Amino acid sequence: MTEVTEGSKAPAFDIPADNGGRATLSGPTVVFFYPKADTPSCTNEAIDFSAHAADFAALGVTVIGISRDPVKKLDRFKAKHDLKVVLGSDEAEAVTEAWGVWVQKTLYGREYMGIERATFLIDGSGGVAKAWRQVKVKGHAEAVLAAAKEL
Repeated sequence: MTEVTEGSKAPAFDIPADNGGRATLSGPTVVFFYPKADTPSCTNEAIDFSAHAADFAALGVTVIGISRDPVKKLDRFKAKHDLKVVLGSDEAEAVTEAWGVWVQKTLYGREYMGIERATFLIDGSGGVAKAWRQVKVKGHAEAVLAAAKEL
């Protein structure tokens, strides 16, 4: 597993997405990894990015959220919260591994493997312009939007 950092080339992907679509890395893109659809923090993060979806689109930036949830769960999640971003399903686990966000976590003293909440801003040439690790949700979408304006 390699760690994706600022200045590195973003690993390419082509995975199933909500509503029968595909999530691929093409052009300026925000890729945010979240542990599990329809949990409180993940929901708030997806809602925050959706609230700014038009702002990202105006900059020519696609926003993709990725978890290991199956597409059917992503469809329900998107419909329930009226989400405006692409939701990719990494059930095959290759993308979270390639991006270095499948990590050991600890909760109440119990260690387990899970997705690190992380976001990457990819520039038009496929390079990582900015990386946020161990993201705190509040104000995060706004910070990513501000960075996207600098591309």
